[in-house]
Amino acid sequence: GEVGVMAAPCPGGVGSVRRLVARGIWRSSPWRAPAPGCPLPASPGTRRNHQQAWASTSERGRVDVDLGSRKLEISTGKLARFADGCAMVQLGDTSVMVTAVSKTKPTASQFMPLVVDYRQKAAAAGRIPTTYLRRDLGYTDNEILTSRVIDRSIRPLFPSGYFYDTQVICNLLAVDGINDPDILAINGASAALALSDIPWNGPIGAVRVGFVDGEVVINPTRKEMALSTLNLVLAGAPQSQVVMMEASAENILQQDFCHAIKIGVKHTQQIIQSIQQLASKHGNSKRTPQKSFIPSREIVENARQLASEKIREVFKDFTHDKISRDDAINKIRLETEEQLREKFSDVDSFDIIEAFNMVSKEIFRNIIMNEYIRCDGRDLRSLRNINCEVDLYKPLHGSALFQRGQTQVLCTVTFDSIESSVKNDLITTLISGVKEKNFMLHYEFPPYATNETGKLVGQNRRELGHGALAEKALKSVIPKEFPFTIRVTSEVLESNGSSSMASVCGGSMALMDAGIPISAPVAGVAVGLITKTNPDNPNSIEDYRLLTDILGIEDYNGDMDFKMAGTSKGITALQADIKIAGLPLKIVMEAVQQASVAKKEILSIMNKVIAKPREKRKENGPVLETVQVPLSKRARFIGPGGYNLRKLQAETGVTVSQIDEETFSVFAPTPNAMHEASELINELCKDDQEQQLEFGAVYTATITEIRDIGVMVKLYSNMTPVLLHNSQLDLRKIKHPTAIGLEVGQQIQVKYFGRDPTDGRMRLSRKVLQSPVTTVVKNLSDKNSIVVGARDSASSSASS
Repeated sequence: GEVGVMAAPCPGGVGSVRRLVARGIWRSSPWRAPAPGCPLPASPGTRRNHQQAWASTSERGRVDVDLGSRKLEISTGKLARFADGCAMVQLGDTSVMVTAVSKTKPTASQFMPLVVDYRQKAAAAGRIPTTYLRRDLGYTDNEILTSRVIDRSIRPLFPSGYFYDTQVICNLLAVDGINDPDILAINGASAALALSDIPWNGPIGAVRVGFVDGEVVINPTRKEMALSTLNLVLAGAPQSQVVMMEASAENILQQDFCHAIKIGVKHTQQIIQSIQQLASKHGNSKRTPQKSFIPSREIVENARQLASEKIREVFKDFTHDKISRDDAINKIRLETEEQLREKFSDVDSFDIIEAFNMVSKEIFRNIIMNEYIRCDGRDLRSLRNINCEVDLYKPLHGSALFQRGQTQVLCTVTFDSIESSVKNDLITTLISGVKEKNFMLHYEFPPYATNETGKLVGQNRRELGHGALAEKALKSVIPKEFPFTIRVTSEVLESNGSSSMASVCGGSMALMDAGIPISAPVAGVAVGLITKTNPDNPNSIEDYRLLTDILGIEDYNGDMDFKMAGTSKGITALQADIKIAGLPLKIVMEAVQQASVAKKEILSIMNKVIAKPREKRKENGPVLETVQVPLSKRARFIGPGGYNLRKLQAETGVTVSQIDEETFSVFAPTPNAMHEASELINELCKDDQEQQLEFGAVYTATITEIRDIGVMVKLYSNMTPVLLHNSQLDLRKIKHPTAIGLEVGQQIQVKYFGRDPTDGRMRLSRKVLQSPVTTVVKNLSDKNSIVVGARDSASSSASS
């Protein structure tokens, strides 16, 4: 094999080594240094000395971080030593291994090609996957969302112009069901990058912050999270700065939320110091990239001279909308790039494109910083014009259209049975303790929303993340005990910034239009940031401007997309995408305050259209009823092998689920479907034995059928025949009813002994009447009226 060839002392001379290098084996898997006389060919992209790095890993390192009553352990040097960086993080009995690898040759992409893969392994939780092949296949929503959180935590700290394929893989080794592995994965990614030779300006530290009984809890257990009104994931950088925040809350007060952020940042500093200590002893010196994709000052200065005035005129023209502004800037771009190519013919195309982008971004930011005005004419704290509508289409259970500037979102609400709730995979269930959810929000972003074309191939990672954020914002106001599964769909029809927060506003109004008794209306807003840094210290912010209700171009050219949603009293969700290496707590607190003011203003506009849920659901909405089925009727109601239930559901479209032994829940999508189902249920249960029979009484029965095991008899003409077994026909043991001369149509006397408690069948006996005891024979009249839904309601019977 390849390892054996490499372990041999230069088996094929220099040529063999060169072939291994060409195949990418020697560079990535060096077992030992080449033997004397077998030199390794030089490569301009050779990274650090792997032989030395692999040998040094025998010196295993570990640091412990004290987080209250528990310790977070971070170690390296034992596993995955061919990776550029590897760290294992353990909390309780949950362990996560994270590796980081970055190529030494630049990519053709014009961005930082970072890939984060967070995978939940069934084996780590002591389970076998439930897939057909019993393998870990595909990505779950939880894996994708966690990968996005890790990506947003580490991406801002890569140096500008570092366009090298980089992959971070988080491998769950063991999950105890008590401690969430996602926080360990973020800290593991930070430690792996800090230990590696990959250029990265870390480390960072991450904690989960809960709020239980008025107290802040750091890295709460699953049991504590069940009692917490806050679920905040916070990543911090050195000097108490914030890099990433993701939160869901149950309408937590602003002051409590800000207090939780401060406590969380304080604990991240302990993790950062421990990782720095580990990296100083066991880390590797950072490599120098072959090329940094940053245009030269000369090209940027020429682009500034050619285009700055034209660009400024476009950004100062407040009559532009999104499309016209983009068209005007692109026209200037093409003219400028053509002039730059004539002057710098030997320069890469990327440098020319990036030089124009840098000039355009600089002018855009300077207008906001110096003139306190934005490209659409608003001041820094003004909202765009907002228009709302509800009840757009009668067949829908609930609908709303929310328009904010050039962002337009159509939200609909659909009810379905509890059986339609989302069932989580086994691993997510073990980690989070949530088996199913009856509220979901699905976000759709079609290409026409931004005047583009593209394939409609299902939701991508961005759509999944935006939908999850809007779902978090609305989930806390949904009633805990609601008889239906609720699905909100948010379709973005026009997009010019903050479509996820528009989905929150539209979703809240659609829920109220559907008559769902939410505890309070919810609104969301995005706050942006423009900073001015010290030229000598790029991480030092000298001045800044916070922007309320940002446009798409302000998100693109800005330093932060701070999305916050909540009611008039508190916060329900927050997501901070920070594009610089960290934000001081002062700016974060101001952003929370500014978003709270804007949120209340948006709620006042929404309340003019619909301020509270409708008292009744719409007439065409679904219906849910319970049916009481006594044990005596259950066999006929369900049918052989469930045949009657399947027939009922297929013919009427209703969903039937069993609550207990005698109670069934019937969900119908429309009132007409419920009416049809009720008629069919009555038809299925018709002719059942509903007469009030007296225990121990003797009745006249008519034989309707002769069987090998007994006879089928009726006590009255429209009754469903019941079996009278051979053992109850005569005192003597008989093998066939004809042995005692029984025939079809013959009338016999039988004694009634009630019903079988397990299946409700009628118990009759002829044998007991053969003893010399005086009995009174009773006759029964016909009964046709059968009502399903009451527990053995009293009915009339005639006795003789």
